Amino acid sequence: MVLKTFNHGIHPSYNKELTATKKIEKAVLSTKVVIPLQQHIGAPCKPLVKKGDVVTEGQKIGETTTSFVTAPVHSSISGKVKDIEKLPYPAGGKVLSVIIEGDGTAKEWGNGGIGLELESLTAEALKHIIKEMGIVGMGGAAFPTHVKLSPPKEKKIDAFILNGCECEPYLTSDHRLMVEEPEKVFWGMEAMMKAIGVENGFIGIEENKPDAIEALERVTKDTGIKVIALETKYPQGAEKMLIKAILDRKVPVGKLPMDVGVVVNNVGTAMAVYEAIKHSKPLIDRVVTVSGNGVKEPKNLLVRIGTSFEDVLNQCGGITTDGEREVLNGGPMMGIAQTTLDVPVIKGTSGITVLAGKEIKPNAYQPCIRCASCVEVCPVNLMPYKIGDQARLYRLDEFKAWGGLVCIECGCCSYTCPSKRPLLQWIRVGKVKVREKEKV
Repeated sequence: MVLKTFNHGIHPSYNKELTATKKIEKAVLSTKVVIPLQQHIGAPCKPLVKKGDVVTEGQKIGETTTSFVTAPVHSSISGKVKDIEKLPYPAGGKVLSVIIEGDGTAKEWGNGGIGLELESLTAEALKHIIKEMGIVGMGGAAFPTHVKLSPPKEKKIDAFILNGCECEPYLTSDHRLMVEEPEKVFWGMEAMMKAIGVENGFIGIEENKPDAIEALERVTKDTGIKVIALETKYPQGAEKMLIKAILDRKVPVGKLPMDVGVVVNNVGTAMAVYEAIKHSKPLIDRVVTVSGNGVKEPKNLLVRIGTSFEDVLNQCGGITTDGEREVLNGGPMMGIAQTTLDVPVIKGTSGITVLAGKEIKPNAYQPCIRCASCVEVCPVNLMPYKIGDQARLYRLDEFKAWGGLVCIECGCCSYTCPSKRPLLQWIRVGKVKVREKEKV
């Protein structure tokens, strides 16, 4: 069978066998959480609570009414607000955060939610619930889901794709959700399709997850939803690559999937939508893969938002070495290295990867030899060696002109560079500098 895919890309060592067969475990309830008030693309939230307030699990503690592109945040535990201050954030920098000390109690999220059947809810009601429950894209980008499900009227959407590729090495949180909870994942997908008003649905899964493909094929049988087996190749799960592979549509430079009539959402997001509608449960926890050769006991854990990386790692036996290591928010290709373990799990934390020894890339790099290896693998047809240098030298106008802002930050260029140049790091810095310049 010829598997569908996209052009270019790479085939890294996936190392998913560490957790691919490990069932999701519920993490121990944390005694303290730190809830950042911006865990999404868009406007940050303003605190709805103050120091000393008593909060309950699932209570809304932050939102803003000044922007459509935003998502409220909720308390993941019951307890008392200890403080509100700027604290380290796993995506970099510091973010205003609500510190909550727990009282040790946990709520049971069962039946009796807002609506048990999709037939009882309109498209607008579905989008309202999804917004109020603070649901965002859980593949890493954290784009507010209700915004994705509300394209402008002139954008005619005729296809919905559920992204089950999970192409990032080490990570298996989506894989396990598809295997263990296929009915709930599919229900959440149907809810999002109804919210958009689209009937053509596709589920894209890389062929290295045969048990997930089988599980989704079973629950979608006779529904009209197509499960598409895709070639295992990185970054197959990137939106533009997924759309090209499944529908053979190319998203133009500077455009979004909705511009070619498509909406893409993640498996974890579908699960969160199911829980929001069925059980009135806000996005207060998520499945996190804890893996890497620096973790004593790799696991897939259901973790409360706001739990520190240190607490999560301790539930996996801790880190194997006191020597050189890197702790990443995410996987090794797109993940962000952490300078402290005192950072919280956020809505976009799909994994915590700990690398040690030979798995750590050396800091030293050599001059570019113009071999074009990075150009050959770039899935969006850029010239990474050039835009990387422009970003490194702060030539921001040239960086933009050569498509620096178009980069999807997959890291294929850094991975394949024989000179070990940190191209992705430079490009990310270039994007930050462009945004800073444009704000002035």
